[in-house]
Parts: sequence; C-alpha cells; structure tokens
Amino acid sequence: MPADRPPLADETEEPPPWDVPGAAEERDDQTFSMFGEETAPQTPVAQTPIAPTPASLPASLALAPDPAPGAAYQVLARKYRPRTFEDLIGQEAMVRTLKNAFASGRIAHAFMLTGVRGVGKTTTARLLARALNYESDSVHQPSVDLSVEGRHCRAIIEGRHIDVLEMDAASRTKVDEMRELLDSVRYSPVEARYKVYVIDEVHMLSTAAFNALLKTLEEPPPHAKFIFATTEIRKVPVTILSRCQRFDLRRVEPQVLVRNLEAICQAEGALVDEEGLILIARAAEGSVRDAQSLLDQAMVQAERGQTVNAAVIRDMLGLADRAQTIALFEQVMHGDAAGALHGFRTLHGFGADPAVVLLDLLEHAHGASVAKAIGPDALTLPSDQAARLAAVGASASAGTLARLWQMLLKAYEECRRAPDPAAACEMALIRLCYAADLPGPEEALKALQAGEPLPGGGGARPPAPGGGGSGGATAMARALAQPRSATEPAAQIVLQSMDDVMRLIDARRDITLKLDLAKFARPISFRPGAITFEPAPGAPGNLAQRLAVRLKEWTGQPWLVAAEGGGGGESLYEREQRERLAARRQIEADPFVQSVMQAFPGAEIVAVRQLPTPQTLEPDAAENED
Repeated sequence: MPADRPPLADETEEPPPWDVPGAAEERDDQTFSMFGEETAPQTPVAQTPIAPTPASLPASLALAPDPAPGAAYQVLARKYRPRTFEDLIGQEAMVRTLKNAFASGRIAHAFMLTGVRGVGKTTTARLLARALNYESDSVHQPSVDLSVEGRHCRAIIEGRHIDVLEMDAASRTKVDEMRELLDSVRYSPVEARYKVYVIDEVHMLSTAAFNALLKTLEEPPPHAKFIFATTEIRKVPVTILSRCQRFDLRRVEPQVLVRNLEAICQAEGALVDEEGLILIARAAEGSVRDAQSLLDQAMVQAERGQTVNAAVIRDMLGLADRAQTIALFEQVMHGDAAGALHGFRTLHGFGADPAVVLLDLLEHAHGASVAKAIGPDALTLPSDQAARLAAVGASASAGTLARLWQMLLKAYEECRRAPDPAAACEMALIRLCYAADLPGPEEALKALQAGEPLPGGGGARPPAPGGGGSGGATAMARALAQPRSATEPAAQIVLQSMDDVMRLIDARRDITLKLDLAKFARPISFRPGAITFEPAPGAPGNLAQRLAVRLKEWTGQPWLVAAEGGGGGESLYEREQRERLAARRQIEADPFVQSVMQAFPGAEIVAVRQLPTPQTLEPDAAENED
C-alpha cells in the first residue's frame, strides 16, 4: 500500500469479530462447523465412558442415555442396542474368535455375517467398524475393548463418519452403483485408520455387481475393509464366500431371551409376568430384536404399575392357550375324535388360527418325542406342561410320534391352502385320531409273522364314545390275528361244513372272498382239509387258490380246494334266492294277504321282512318277575 495514501475508514474502526478474543464463544453450543467438529470447547471424547449399567441389570446389558424431556420416544430395540461386544447375547463363539484375531493381529480384510433377522448382524458390523478404527489417547491400534468411546466411535454409531460407508444392497443392486463404490476404494481414509464398507443384505446384489466386486475383494488395498451382512447365505456366490471370513450368528435360546427381557423390564420399571416373557421369547424364534419389539408392545397392555399377565400377552400375540392345545394333543393321542373336535372349536371360538393350532400340535409332538428321549427337563415349558408332554411321550412309541409328526406337517400345508382352514383342521384331527393307535406297516407285518397280536401305537386305550376313536380299528386288526394269538391257537378251529367256512370268513372280515364264495361256489363235497366245488359262470379263476391260502392262514392246517366242472349243488346266493322266492309265494298264498290285496287294488308286495319272535319267560322266571 502506498505510504502517502490516507487510511480508509474501515481500517481505523474496530477489528473484525474473529480477531476479538472470546468472540467465538457467543455462538450456540450446539452449532457445528462445516467440517463436523464442535466449535464450543468440549471434553475429550476418548475419555467419555459409555452410559453405565445400573446395578440391578446384568453387566451384559448396556443402556442408552435417558432421552431429554419432550424428546421422541425411542423403542426398546434401539434403546438397548449393544454398544460393546460383551453386550451381544448368544454370540459368545463369534466374540471369542474376534477377540483372538484382534489380539494376534490376524484381522481379515472381509467379513461375512449371516443369520436370521434380529440376531445382531448390522450391530456386529458397526461394532467391527468401531473396533477396526478404534483410537484413544492410550490405544492406537484396532481393539475389541469398546468400553470407553474412542475418537471415531460416536460418529460411527450415529452413521456420519466419512470413512465408514453403510450401504443397503437392496436399494443399490446395479453394477454401475457397485463400480462407483469401488472407485473410491483406492483412496486412503481421511480421518480413521481404515475405510470400512458395510453392505447389508448383500445377497440382493445382481450377478454383474458380484462379479465387479470379486477382484477388489480378492486383492483389496491395505486400508480397506469389507463387512457384509445377509439373511440368505445360499444366494451369495461361493466365489464371494471364499474371499470372506464367515460368521454364523446363532439364534438366541429362549431362556437367554427371557433373562434379557427381565433385565429390560427391571430397567424400565415394567411388570410383566414370567410366563408372558416366556411366550414372547418363544414367539420371537431366536430374534433379539423381535423379542424386544414384542416386549415394547406388551408393556402398554396394562396401566403403569400393573402387571401384564400371560393371558393378555397371549391375546396380543394371537396364540391359543398352550394348556388347551396340550389337552387337544392328549385327546388326539387317545383317539378321542369327539373331544378333539370340541376342543378345537372352543379354541377357534376364542379366535385361534387353525394353522397356529396345528403348529402348536407339531410343537407338542416334537416336545413329547424329546421328552421321551431325554426327559421333561429338556423342554422349555412350565413344569406341569412339560410333565404332561412327557407322559404322552412315555405312553406312545417313537414310531407313532414320528408318524404323527409327518401327518401334522401334511395337515398344516393342507390347512394353509384350503378355502376353509377350520374345516381342513377338523378333518386333519379326525385322521389323526383314527391313526393315533394304529401300528405301522413294519410293526403289523412283524406281528403277523410272529403270530402275535397287532400292537397299538400308545398301548391299550378305551374306545371313544360314538366310535370316534381308533379302538374299533385296532379291535378289528386284533380280531384278524386272533387265530394266531396265544389265547386261541389255530388248532382249536374246526370246520365241519361249508357254513362253518362262511362263518369263519365273515368273522375275519374278508368281504371280497365271502361275496365271491357265496355267489360262485357250488359245493360238491366237504371234509376237513378238502373242499370241492363247481364254479358258477363268471367265477374268478383264482377263487380256489384264494380260499386255500386263507384257510391255511386262519386254521394253521393245509387245505386242498378244487374247482371241478359240474355236479355241484346250489351256491349260497342261489339258495338264498330260492328260499326268498318260496317265502314270498307262501305269503302271497295266505288268505289274509289275498284279502288285503283285493281290498287295495293295485297294491303290491315290495319286501318281506322276518320280525323277531318275542321271547317267552319260563314259569320260574315269570313268577320272579311277578
């Protein structure tokens, strides 16, 4: 500036605000600069511990800070999201492997996390991103000890770190988007130690996108790490899987979920029945997020300070009463069709879904089988319900329970496809009741070959009233094997005439042989062990052979049955027809009948029935009756 130029007016006034000491403190404490750091003086983040866990909660449950007054409500699944690896419940094997890998410096460049929904895949991916980029005043290397927040932890948790990129593969499936992502891999991280790429639902990527990812995933730069999460591991190409370190996140056991839910209830000051928590844990099917979401819904089912009981939670979940479904399972195993139908209609009247009822029966069949093999202590049920299922399992054979399981699976599929699920469920229950006590094909064949009575599936059971159970079927099966039983050996059966043969066939319920023999067999001669008859026109060619096989099977003695050309008498059918015609003619010749026919012109005799003759009492019996 020239020396002779007079100073400007602005140069003689006060200096600008940024040169005045303390001027920056007039800004709002919540104001952020364009680079993301806070302008107001802050306490070093590296020394800020995570919100402590109250003494009443287990150490594995990390709590989020309480929201400010007037802030939006945060659901339990987000409020109690794990903040450290120790907070991950049910994944101890994966945490142990990661700790050993970080301690030895053997950190993979790509991780594949797989498991069902809600077991912690995305949470584990964020924890891995924090562990890879962990840095504090005293720690300058990757670490899985996240009990104290590092310099980058808060930004990674809030999803705003520049070097940690989270992408949903379901919304970015094209190869161009993958190429755009991979173009940035070559550049070094801006702030953190690694550039971490977290790709959720990676199985949704197209084939071209997977192919574009292959080369980079095989030889990535040293500053890049990839973390993939998926629920459909079978849809991920094996070429991708072979380049990743895979971790299968397990379903969380119901008892572990119950403990987690109890701790959350204690922290929230909510009162929920223990049986209700068990229902929630079972309905979650191993998903922590689902269990916490259901608990969030259950906590508002009662006023503050009141206990939410199991009945309210059961209605909320739309589940049938487990005690009633166990009673229904017991009725099915006893072959009580009438009781089973009545029980199902009661459940259906309370709003139970027929498909859910069949699922409960499937679960009870599984529980009875497990209790039979291991014991009732292996069931995650209340003691009384576990004892009832164990009793059913003890009274039924393993084959019967396995056959019941297969039939229930088929019934469940039929119920889902049927236009009327309730009717399909009732038909399935009827089938199950009839088949519950029947022996399997192998058991029946072995029993017949050994000359033993056919076994029942669940032991001796009284038949259901009205013929609804399988007792009639079992009794008929045992009657077929009666000649081979020990109480009535085959040698005691003596046949003296063709009528005795017909009565034996009728007792053994061989309807086809009875009809063929009555219609087409004209007896010629009969003696014990040998039968000769003339076949009527239209007789089956193997009638003599069938009769011989059956008689040998039922009596235990060989029989010679021959079908000759002629000379036979009347068959049973022809004799019955002749006797029926003779009786009709005799009735028509009766004077009283003739007078009736004349009194009613055009009347005809349609059928002739023999009325039972009333029994007359003996003199002594008549006196006693008087």
